[in-house]
Amino acid sequence: MQLSHNEENNFSLTRFESMLKTNDVLFFDSNEFENIIHHYLENGKIALAKKAVKLGLAQHPTSTNLKLFKVEILVFEDKLDLADGLLNELQDLEASNEEVYIQKAQILSKRDRHEAAINALEMALEITLDEADVHSLIGMEYLFLEDFENAKYSFMKCLEADEEDYSALYNVMYCFDFLDQKEEAIEYLNMYLNKNPYCEVAWHQVGKQYFDLKDYEKALAAFDFAIISDDYFIGAYLEKGKVLEKLGRYNEAIENYRITLELDDPTSFAYLRIGKCFEKLGADELALENYKKTVHEDPLLDKGWIAITDFYIKKRNYQKALYYINKAINIDEENVLYWKRYAKINNRLNFYEEAEQGYKKSLELGNYELETWIKRCDILIDLGEFETAIQNLMQALEFYPETAEIEYRLAGLFFCLNEGDKAYFHLKNGLRLDAEYYIIIEELFPTIFRRKSVREIINSYVKTS
Repeated sequence: MQLSHNEENNFSLTRFESMLKTNDVLFFDSNEFENIIHHYLENGKIALAKKAVKLGLAQHPTSTNLKLFKVEILVFEDKLDLADGLLNELQDLEASNEEVYIQKAQILSKRDRHEAAINALEMALEITLDEADVHSLIGMEYLFLEDFENAKYSFMKCLEADEEDYSALYNVMYCFDFLDQKEEAIEYLNMYLNKNPYCEVAWHQVGKQYFDLKDYEKALAAFDFAIISDDYFIGAYLEKGKVLEKLGRYNEAIENYRITLELDDPTSFAYLRIGKCFEKLGADELALENYKKTVHEDPLLDKGWIAITDFYIKKRNYQKALYYINKAINIDEENVLYWKRYAKINNRLNFYEEAEQGYKKSLELGNYELETWIKRCDILIDLGEFETAIQNLMQALEFYPETAEIEYRLAGLFFCLNEGDKAYFHLKNGLRLDAEYYIIIEELFPTIFRRKSVREIINSYVKTS
């Protein structure tokens, strides 16, 4: 009975691994070694691939293909000089072997010599029978150079040679997106679809382009065609759901998101979108149920915790909002979006010390919005922490110089600390920048505002009643 190709490969692998265990030396022909090595490389078993190369070359010392596998492993291990030397020997012997130039290009690429790598690949292109693969490699080198036009052209050539190479199609679309060529992308996809009318990937990409252009009706039609082409295409149902949300068709959006839950393992994204749709429909209990499923499915997805927290903030149920944002912070205490909400909620509950800590943590994590500096300052004023408030505003000035809201607050704070010269300096700065904002002094520092000297300076800039 004759063995199939796969059975032959499995038999060779079994014999090879048995040989390694027993230390017996068995003979394999060079093709068997090539299949064994290819299998190990495909599965990331580099150590076994190296052993197979070593034993293969011991039995077949003149095999070019086995030497090329050795080069591939050396490149993987960053032993570029050794790989280059071996390739130079092979190039003298096998000048018409495309793999020599492909490996040469890999080495050049690793050395950041991408233009030279492209030249090597173009030499491979002249002799290869697999043009699609080489065009794809050239496209990747152009991506390294951030030459998106030439990268796009190379991936298009790849698709001409192999219309079903969807990774090349995705790369073409990546280039179109980077170049912000949405209309051109749609034109190209339509041309591609004329030849491949049932390509779900192309229809999906057409839909995404129309979605970005806010042409939701055309996007919807494209996603429908993607689903007709493959009714198990989860990505198309998700994108269709997003379009239906934009069109305000929330019940239909929910139906599409639910289909994805039936087709594959549930995703936190689907639960989140279902929750958002129910919230828009006023079905609060169902919205919450799906938000809770979102964080259960993926506790690290901040959008889930934020959705629950914001839900309760809108309902002015700050105690519940605080409960959930605390849970979120316990999972990820480096998330600035959590700390901003923590500060806001505590402020609403009049827990000023906790609110101040929340704004402080937000700033430490890089949230340098003016509002964050200002809100922290106002809480510090309420807490009587004038010096800390001044330090906070001085840091804010580095990011927002010449800002009236900061200058008036600094003026009031320096008055509170009896540092008149600094106080008058910042008061005049504030009035110079925006005289109408003097109301900040009136609201935050009413006692200071009633001082005759302060009123006189303000009156010199603006008429007050």
